[in-house]
Amino acid sequence: MSLKHVARDIGSFFSLKTLDSRLNPSLDQKRKQKASSGPSKSRWNSLEFKIYYAAFAIAVPMMVKTAMSATNEQNPNFNRIEPLLSKGWIGGRKVDNSDSQYRFFRDNLPLLIGLAALHTITKKLVLRTVKCPKVAFDLIFGLIFLFAAHGVSALRVLTHLMINFTIARSLRRKPRVAKVLTWAYGIGSLFINDNYRKYPFGNILSILSPLDSSFTGIIERWDVFYNFTLLRMLSFDMDFLEKWEEITQGQNNATQTQPKSIKPELKRSTSSATTLETICEDGHKNLLLEERARQNAPHHIQEYSLAHYLAYITYTPLFIAGPIITFNDYLYQSQHTLPSINRKAILKYALRFAFCVLTMEVVLHYIYAVAVSKMRAWEGITPFQISMIGLFNLNIVWLKLLIPWRLFRLWSLMDGIDPPENMIRCMNNNFSALAFWRAWHRSFNKWVVRYIYIPLGGSGNRILTSLAVFSFVAIWHDIELKLLLWGWLIVLFLLPEIFAQQLFSGSYKKSWYRYLRSVGAIFNIWMMIIANLFGFCLGYDGTIYLIKGIFLTSSGLQFLLCANGALFIATQVMFEQREHEKRNGVNVKC
Repeated sequence: MSLKHVARDIGSFFSLKTLDSRLNPSLDQKRKQKASSGPSKSRWNSLEFKIYYAAFAIAVPMMVKTAMSATNEQNPNFNRIEPLLSKGWIGGRKVDNSDSQYRFFRDNLPLLIGLAALHTITKKLVLRTVKCPKVAFDLIFGLIFLFAAHGVSALRVLTHLMINFTIARSLRRKPRVAKVLTWAYGIGSLFINDNYRKYPFGNILSILSPLDSSFTGIIERWDVFYNFTLLRMLSFDMDFLEKWEEITQGQNNATQTQPKSIKPELKRSTSSATTLETICEDGHKNLLLEERARQNAPHHIQEYSLAHYLAYITYTPLFIAGPIITFNDYLYQSQHTLPSINRKAILKYALRFAFCVLTMEVVLHYIYAVAVSKMRAWEGITPFQISMIGLFNLNIVWLKLLIPWRLFRLWSLMDGIDPPENMIRCMNNNFSALAFWRAWHRSFNKWVVRYIYIPLGGSGNRILTSLAVFSFVAIWHDIELKLLLWGWLIVLFLLPEIFAQQLFSGSYKKSWYRYLRSVGAIFNIWMMIIANLFGFCLGYDGTIYLIKGIFLTSSGLQFLLCANGALFIATQVMFEQREHEKRNGVNVKC
């Protein structure tokens, strides 16, 4: 096999379409033509990019070497770091397992894989022997898992679920009032949980006192995972109320004129519902409804039942942390198997997951960035070394989120449900704050766009809708004033990029545009790096120490100059990578 073929196979393995079939342009010819109509001529073989490759060959190994020397025995503060390290399994080295969140996941990974296998095999056996809908199995298994995970606190979760369900159902004839109260209760429940998550049952009714000493579940902090439950609660309510509005407004007339291009199995004639034939296919034999259509798939009104509601919310593979899938999409996929659910695609995704886990293990064995950050052990090292500690710390943060999400999505794929991929860009492959938000926790971004951004006016009032979006995102993450301020600051940080895009919207074909764009991207990258270093890695003291080291020392100024040069080259490669994707019909806008 030639080197060219090897490179092509590696490129295919790490491509976006291998990661998520939604990003495969061949499934939608119109989208492919639209994406491929604007890209520039390839620059990969130009002299300019050959110089960039040489710079990459020098800079990247230097960055890794610097991160290793700054966090290993060469660090003058290593004696403070070493107690946080654990026994490793690669090359006789210790492992930095000091991040409590990832340690919990890493130590329980074999159990999670076992649970995924048990769930998948049991479901297949049950469905083969007992003629029951998939949703019925999801409901029973989901409720069992809910009580196993949270013990008696599952009753607290179910109380929220029933109140939310009751609001939507009882006020369905006044959908606007129902939506307002649903959102109010949903957000209010976060505050209730923050203050009363351990409120004794005995204080409500004395007869319930024995519950206070009952089994609290494998995961005692039920309120942490409730945040994902809330998104599913709101999705069901909004989809149900949207469906009810269609019925009351008489928009179910599509049953009288059925398009010929729809397969018979997608048609569901009912007197009270808009049927699935209102959404047409693009002609492919094996293609069912595409993602956007599935999110709006008009199911029969009777399918918005309590049983389906509980089955959706307690769906085990995605219950703990997502990815988020809308109720309409979940129900549709429970009834129709998508073409993306096939052994070859799932095997490739499993290999991608294994590669990410192995990458994380290598990083934790050779770069002890988390331990250095925890002990604030950066005295006596250079600004370049501190920045590499911060950069690799951010990569670890990215990986510790990516790996659980991919495990849960892999589990869901094996079960026949295809949710969106949460992370479609490497953390280092970002230059835009707007695009970064689209690529980071992508399923949550899709949820926010569908249920908040578009209903509030979308791009027609971009600043105010962004303010509402990030206010909700901040509150959803945690009930803290500093996070709410963080959400508002993000909107403030987005303004320069929004205004710059409007100012230079007609100049993207100019020869100088991509160079000017790199200057703006460098500013964006520094802004995102400093904000994330402050929030996730170095804290206030470490960030101030780094900034002073950069601007108040000669070595720091030299580093700043070299770093900006490296970022300029990196952004040029990022731009070209996206142009390359467009030439292949892919435009993910991030």
